[in-house]
Amino acid sequence: MIDIGVNLTSSQFTGDEDTVVARARDAGVTGMILTGTDIESSREANSLAARYSGYAWSTAGVHPHDAKTVDDLALPAIRALAGKESVVAIGECGLDFNRDFSPRPQQEAVFEAHLALAVELQMPVFMHCRDAHERFMAIYRNYADNLPGAVLHCFTGSESELRDCLDAGVAIGITGWVCDERRGGELREVVRYIPDDRLLIETDAPYLIPRDLRPKPKSRRNEPCYLPHIAGTIAECRGQTWQHVVSVSLQNSRRIFCLPAA
Repeated sequence: MIDIGVNLTSSQFTGDEDTVVARARDAGVTGMILTGTDIESSREANSLAARYSGYAWSTAGVHPHDAKTVDDLALPAIRALAGKESVVAIGECGLDFNRDFSPRPQQEAVFEAHLALAVELQMPVFMHCRDAHERFMAIYRNYADNLPGAVLHCFTGSESELRDCLDAGVAIGITGWVCDERRGGELREVVRYIPDDRLLIETDAPYLIPRDLRPKPKSRRNEPCYLPHIAGTIAECRGQTWQHVVSVSLQNSRRIFCLPAA
């Protein structure tokens, strides 16, 4: 199985990357995609992907929280990183109107710049959307037909929002949010509506540790080694076997991100 969203550049993993990757391997995780959320972390993710060549790949982009730092919408640094062998997607990019760490007009302009670059380079796009569904979809639809692939990672939206995304050709990343009995109730209901060929699984480590892990870990740090547990919860919600969820999500990861077979 492939964890499509790992923030291995997080300070929570500093100096512990080898151990985290080893635990993931031991748990049956056969690959991971390291998320770039700004220029620096995108470069670091690329370096880590090269360090774990053949097992890890990376994305290159600027998260909407950091859109305010972008002063050139040609995105020259992201463009340069996109040419690296281990970079498999443009992003993380999108809109976040929940916290508004960057002004909304700037978020929208930077999101469009990422989409335009992904179209130009014919690379899949790795996206984020929180409390911004209507604007997100309005912008995305302008580029959808010309993108080779698109993933909305860490989906936590409603059934109607899910159907909008599916109608626009977006693949859906599901995290341990689905394991949260307090906040994940709606997601547990709607995850069944994701077609097999659009389902992807991820941890978003070190964030969103599954709340129902037993025994309860001493650390609140999420890790890729918990991906099999997340897959099991997804399978239960979808009325499918664990093996089926792992198999289809693996096929989707390889296809969308053009990853080599194991």
